[in-house]
Amino acid sequence: MKTFSMTDIGKRREMNQDYIYTSETPVGNLANLFIVADGMGGHNAGDFASRYTVEHVVEVIKGSGLTGPISLLGAALRQVNAELLTLASENPQLKGMGTTFVGATIMQDCLYVANVGDSRLYLVNQDIIQVTRDHSLVQEMVRMGEMNQAQARVHPDKNIITRAVGAFKEVEADFFEVNLRLGDRILLCSDGLTNMLEDSDIRRIMCSQRDLVESVERLVETANQNGGKDNISVIIIDPFSDEVRRC
Repeated sequence: MKTFSMTDIGKRREMNQDYIYTSETPVGNLANLFIVADGMGGHNAGDFASRYTVEHVVEVIKGSGLTGPISLLGAALRQVNAELLTLASENPQLKGMGTTFVGATIMQDCLYVANVGDSRLYLVNQDIIQVTRDHSLVQEMVRMGEMNQAQARVHPDKNIITRAVGAFKEVEADFFEVNLRLGDRILLCSDGLTNMLEDSDIRRIMCSQRDLVESVERLVETANQNGGKDNISVIIIDPFSDEVRRC
């Protein structure tokens, strides 16, 4: 396995409210762990929410006796969600905070994913496939047939999310299990990337660079060239780094 990651403030924001975590080695009972979180809230609240969520999800997993990846991720998110709500009730400066969360672990040839909000996980090979579902107002409208993807991409309310860690009494995550194939690479990212690049451009960049480092750097660079309207976070994982790459 090989990985590379980067988070960038972008061209418009005053601070970076994204937070990322990568570990190719075991984290508690997980063989590895990769997370992207995109905070929301006041000037400091979003930054606090994303960092706190990632750090404490990791700590909960390290101390848990659970062994199933989905059970571990779900239990950690529920505990951290409750902690954030308590902190927000005690500190007015943190009121209204929350964060997206997309986390993944690979065990043998199976990818396990947890998702809350509109940060995404993709599989990239001969095609690019979005594994996660955006929990956003416009994507709910797309799913109901009220608009198409092209309209959603430019809708003024596209950044309104319907689920977040720390925003509601109960956190509702989606979980996915995917069997990996030779040549698959995994991309976790915040919407600072996907709002600036089409999926086809993401795949083209990932498939045209010499290695993971160049792929990540080029994705961030292109997002900034296209406007850099938000913080940009990217993690790329090559679970079959010793095998021939298809893409």
